[in-house]
Order: sequence, then structure tokens, then C-alpha cells
Amino acid sequence: MKANPSNISALLIAMLSAGTLLSGCGTGEASVAEVIESATPVPVETATPFRADINATYAATASIISDADAPVVARVAGEVVELLVEEGDRVQEGQILAKLDGERLRLEMLSAKANLERAEKELERNIDLHQRGLISAAMFEGLEFDVASLKATYDLKRLNYDYSSIRATIAGVISSREIKPGETLAAGQVAFRVTETSELLAYLQIPQAELAKFTVGHAATVTVASMPGQRFTATIIRISPTVDASNGTFRATAMIDNSEGNLAPGMFGRFMIAYEKHSNALVIPKHALLDEDEETSVYVVNNGTVTRRVIETGIVEDGRVEVLDGLREDERVVVVGHSGLRDGSKVLASTADQGLFAG
Repeated sequence: MKANPSNISALLIAMLSAGTLLSGCGTGEASVAEVIESATPVPVETATPFRADINATYAATASIISDADAPVVARVAGEVVELLVEEGDRVQEGQILAKLDGERLRLEMLSAKANLERAEKELERNIDLHQRGLISAAMFEGLEFDVASLKATYDLKRLNYDYSSIRATIAGVISSREIKPGETLAAGQVAFRVTETSELLAYLQIPQAELAKFTVGHAATVTVASMPGQRFTATIIRISPTVDASNGTFRATAMIDNSEGNLAPGMFGRFMIAYEKHSNALVIPKHALLDEDEETSVYVVNNGTVTRRVIETGIVEDGRVEVLDGLREDERVVVVGHSGLRDGSKVLASTADQGLFAG
């Protein structure tokens, strides 16, 4: 069978072309791979910029304490005959917490009261005689002094009897009970400890270089290891005007709202202090950023291809970053799948869940 000259020519041209592509130590193979890669869309996830309030924050850690923590002591000696509260109970200032055997004190008070009443009647009988000059002024003054002395004695005995009821010195929660029924207490012995926990404090040590950022009234959030995921509110209420020379820090006092009683003194808290707030800022997920060549950029998706765009950023908070310039609100940016992209790459874009990147 005789070969067709035109078919032979076509075959030679194809072989020469293939040889040219495959020559040069594999260069031809890389070029083919690049062409294939550039033509294949890369799957990515995108997000649209959105408006939100964003805060510049500073992180600090400190132990949580109570500013109102007071021991309740027995003012007089006596045997414990009744306990009226237990640990964890909330009490008011002046509330009776326990009672001592005060019978002896009650009798002493009654005796002092009887002596006072007798002296007052004696003084009353002599008022008319004194006015008519039938008794000396010195004798009448002596009766007045006796009444004043006996009244002071009675008031003291009445006070001691009242002290047989042990009362809370401040409002708060019974954090410890140090006594038992039937125990005989000495005067001055600690019976209870009351701690006010509705408002707690923390002393934050802030580097002096950060001093200009903070002022009284700044808000903060608090988290503790025992309750992951929960946040509590706090406020900076005091800032020390002096710097600790030993560590170069100043002390900021944060007050924590603990009205629901979830926190307790002694817990270790992590504080995020918001020292600057930008309202209605244009923000994107932090995952979208590309930090390279000393520039901050993002990949913007348009008609199935991406363009690398340099942007200016501001505050970063909770996985979000503020965009100051370089991006419009209606554009989409790549948040997942950056590694396989270059300027001009074709992409197959899907929309990421915005909630995954906000907080």
C-alpha cells in the first residue's frame, strides 16, 4: 500500500513540534503543567466586607478579689447557742448571724437599769427642794452626776447584752463559718467572714508605654478558665498616677459586674480592655489577609479570577480586621484557599459562613 505524501508531511510536523516541547531538560513538561494549572479553577471560600463596631483592645491577666471582705468577731465571750446562717447565705448589714448565751449579760443590764431608775427618782424629788434653796447646790450636782454615771453604766450593760447576738458588719455572702454550736467563744474571736461579691475588683499591671491609651471609664471583658465561652463586663474605675519602679508598670483597677454571682474571689481572669472604638467600620475576616513584601493585601474575586489588592488596615479584634482603604463594601475577598493562588488565577468561589470569622 502506498503512503499518502500529505499524511507523511503532517506526521513529520507533529513529531518535530513534540520534540521541541519535550527538549531542554523537562522545560516543556513544566510549561504544559503550568498551562493546565492556570486553566483549572481553584476552589476557594470568599466573604463580603461588612459594617460593625470594632474596638482596639489590650490584654492583661490578674487575680479577681473582693474589695469588701470583713471578719465578724464576737464582741463578748459566751457559748454559741444558735446558728442562723450558713456558708453561701447572703446577709444584710446588721443581720443576726448567731446568738451567744447572754443570760448573765441580760441580768447585769437589768440591774444597771434599776439603779438608774432609782437615781432618777431621787433626783426628781430633789428638784423642787433645790429650787427653793433647801438643799445645797453641791448636793444637787452630786445627784445629777450619779444619774449620768448610772446611765452610762446601763448603756454599756445594754450594749454588751446586744453583743450576745453576733451581727454582720457588712452586706454580702457568708464566705466562711468559723464557729460551732456549743463552742465557747472569747471576746475578739472570729466567728464568720462576710464577702461582698456583687462587685469584684482586679488590679491590672499595665506597661508604662501603654499609659496614654487608658483612661477611667474604659470598658473591658473578663473570661475565666472555669467558665470557657462566658464573658463578663468590667470597667476601669481607677488608674494609679505613679509607675512601679521595680517593673515599669502602672496599676489600673477594674471593677467587675458580678450581680449574677457567677464569679468568686480568687479566680484568675483574662481581661480585654477596649481603649478605642470605631463605630460602623468596614471589616473583613482576619483570615483574608496576606502579609508579604511588607504589605498587607487580599485576593479580590471578580468574574471567576482573583486580583491581589494592597489594602490599609486598622484595628484588629476577635478574628476581624478594619479596612481603612483599598476595598469596597460590595467586593468579595478570599478567606480560605490562598496557598494555591497567584494574581490572575481562576477560582471556583463559594461563600464562607461570616459567623465563623466574627468573634
